[in-house]
Amino acid sequence: MNYDVLIVGAGHAGAQAAISLRQLGFEGSIGMIGDEKDPPYERPPLSKEYFAGDKSFDRILIRPAAFWGERKVDMLLGKRVKSVDPQGKFVTVGDQEISYGRMIWCTGGSPRMLTCNGADAQNVHAVRRRDDVDAMMAKLDSISHVTVIGGGYIGLEAAAVLSKFGKKVVLIEALDRVLARVAGEELSRFYEAEHRAHGVDLRTGAKMDCIEVTDGKASAVLMADGERIETDMVIVGIGIVPETGPLIAAGAAGGNGVDVDEYCRTSLPDIYAVGDCAAHSNRFAGGATMRLESVQNANDQAKTAVAHIMGKEDAYDAVPWFWSNQYDLKLQTVGLSIGHDKTILRGDPATRSFSVLYMKGGKVIALDCVNAVKDYVQGRAHVLSGALLDQAQLADASVPLKEVGLA
Repeated sequence: MNYDVLIVGAGHAGAQAAISLRQLGFEGSIGMIGDEKDPPYERPPLSKEYFAGDKSFDRILIRPAAFWGERKVDMLLGKRVKSVDPQGKFVTVGDQEISYGRMIWCTGGSPRMLTCNGADAQNVHAVRRRDDVDAMMAKLDSISHVTVIGGGYIGLEAAAVLSKFGKKVVLIEALDRVLARVAGEELSRFYEAEHRAHGVDLRTGAKMDCIEVTDGKASAVLMADGERIETDMVIVGIGIVPETGPLIAAGAAGGNGVDVDEYCRTSLPDIYAVGDCAAHSNRFAGGATMRLESVQNANDQAKTAVAHIMGKEDAYDAVPWFWSNQYDLKLQTVGLSIGHDKTILRGDPATRSFSVLYMKGGKVIALDCVNAVKDYVQGRAHVLSGALLDQAQLADASVPLKEVGLA
């Protein structure tokens, strides 16, 4: 089996790569390997609308199943790449070798799971794949107490859905606030208060020891201080581990992810990497090498890699953006707050519509906008411009961001 372009990974990045190839007129053969049985689907709704039952699976498919055949994209689903031979230009899948002209590695990551005793109990779940969420949904009617480990977006979104279902939720975050790695204190404290107001027993600075197992199932979470939290289910949201093993084993440069250049090329010939698994230099993080776990990054890097395959050298330089839905709150983020030296609160959190602006050297480098779509849309231009702006006007919610003057 041989493909002119072989795409490894059938998530957002892989789907966008295949779509972009055909949109740009690529007429060669395309194969897409995915380790799930389903064609590409949107992952963010898994912890939000899909988990809540507000969207059926068909509604989160990136394209209808028939689309891929119509575009002559061979879907090799339920398969994993075991090894890569960059000299022979083939991958090994099971006992089969699949050759390629160019390869785009879009494997994302696997959930980082607990390593303590009891972590492998049958009712300890991650939120990364359709099967993960289907397994949890199947048990919801028979459970009442859920413990969520991790106060990042996945953990908070899952807690919000479970609270809506009337479950007793305990959320455990080891750091001193939720969202500590991605947001400022104002936003963290706001979301902590919101979850507690909805009945979530949210605990920060909380260290767990292990999981107590009864008849193969988690029955309690044991804390470092000796407390025993009875539970019917455990949901783990503590990040992902990038799926780069076969590439690194084949000699690709990388550590936390596989390293790529501005065109998403790895150090191996004719192999690109995009999405959650790709470590790149990002100017919105001051040029730091990093992985970005977002749909935006997956789609934009896929477009960059495909453009390069098609002979266009358009370096990756997209503005990062993210979103999160919890209760009736829509959080939209643009830019990266890494390294900020000041925050400006715009609006009143008590109204449940406000923004936090992240400043560095007097410039806006990122915004977190809660139920504040206009700030999100208009703030993007300031993140891009890097201009020194009037900070009093930035803090005045009556002044539209697009009308804020220079300092």
